[in-house]
Amino acid sequence: MNKIAIVGGGAAGLMAAITAAKAGADVTVYEHNKSVGKKILASGNGRCNIINTTAYVSDYFGADPDFADYALKSIPFNAFEKFCHSIGLLLDAKDDGRCYPLSNEAKSVVIAFTEAVKEAGVTIFAEDNVTNITQEKEQFVVESSLSKKKYDRVLIATGSEAAPQLGATGDGYDFAKSFGHTIEAPYPSLVQLHIDSEVHHKMAGVKTVADVTLYLNGKPEEKIKGDILFTNYGISGLAILDISQKASSALIEFQHVSVGLNILPQFNRQALSSLLEKLLTAVPHHTLETALSGVISTKIVPHLLKSAKIEPTLPASALNTKQIKKLAHQLQDWRFEITDTHGFKHAEVSGGGISTTQINEKTMESKLVAGLFFAGEVIDIVGRRGGYNFNFAWASGMLAGKAMA
Repeated sequence: MNKIAIVGGGAAGLMAAITAAKAGADVTVYEHNKSVGKKILASGNGRCNIINTTAYVSDYFGADPDFADYALKSIPFNAFEKFCHSIGLLLDAKDDGRCYPLSNEAKSVVIAFTEAVKEAGVTIFAEDNVTNITQEKEQFVVESSLSKKKYDRVLIATGSEAAPQLGATGDGYDFAKSFGHTIEAPYPSLVQLHIDSEVHHKMAGVKTVADVTLYLNGKPEEKIKGDILFTNYGISGLAILDISQKASSALIEFQHVSVGLNILPQFNRQALSSLLEKLLTAVPHHTLETALSGVISTKIVPHLLKSAKIEPTLPASALNTKQIKKLAHQLQDWRFEITDTHGFKHAEVSGGGISTTQINEKTMESKLVAGLFFAGEVIDIVGRRGGYNFNFAWASGMLAGKAMA
């Protein structure tokens, strides 16, 4: 019977623990928080988008996204759903692929996995921080704040630096580096963005649906439609979270990053110009600021006009056809330079991590050190928003659990 230590009681660690224990291994989980699954509890605004029913390599990023392919195919949605039923957890799959516990509460997920771990005979050391992992002959010595024990296999499933307020740390990277592993530079992902602007804080609180285009070094990289929210620090909203992985990754490579906002995506440019011309003709004596208040938020109007170099106090009749077209262009391609992300504290996940070139994609075992395994977000694989990061966590955890046992 293999004696296994799992460092980290998140999604990947819990799946690995259940899988390995059911296969006959003696499993211990080390968790430095008071209880396991703390990040699961906070996911999906407390609802836990537990998985996406369809996940492909194209939904992932990293130095080599193809690394995730074997894991994703090893536990398709129907297999994961069957596993969940076996531990008393029913799921509610939505038409867009997102999937939640039927209870609509993340707490249900944590309860089901915690009970399944206990029933499988897994030992959980909560509030026990692993401080060092070394190798002694063919065994591993795991030193923690409460003990020092030897194991045949070790799984590092510590997650990333994202959401440190939930106990996240970069310890897993340090453990991996101590065994000779390379770390791809971590960066915040699924995170809000800071912009170089003197007006965004004046528009804070304005929320609208927009087409958001991400530009890297002046070239369009990705286009997303969804809600955006102006904030005191920059921009947020689901569309911003969706482009944030590529934006954040580009920022750490010192690329020029910007976004173009189309805040009236329901019109093509010609139709919008025509609409604006009719509107301004109808109210010639109104100021532009007043005339446009029925088109977009009043908190946006003066700042958008000034960005287009048009004085808001001008009468509507003062604009000629060329200026109206310029205004239409500004409404549909309002550019802002991205200067930074809102940081790991506000990020849902992290990109970067342990290099996949040094991990066996079918077992999650280190190619450098026999008996050392990795799973979940600590690896250089990060997914889109919508449950995809959980897909990889469950799948990599299951593969590691099987291989360790």
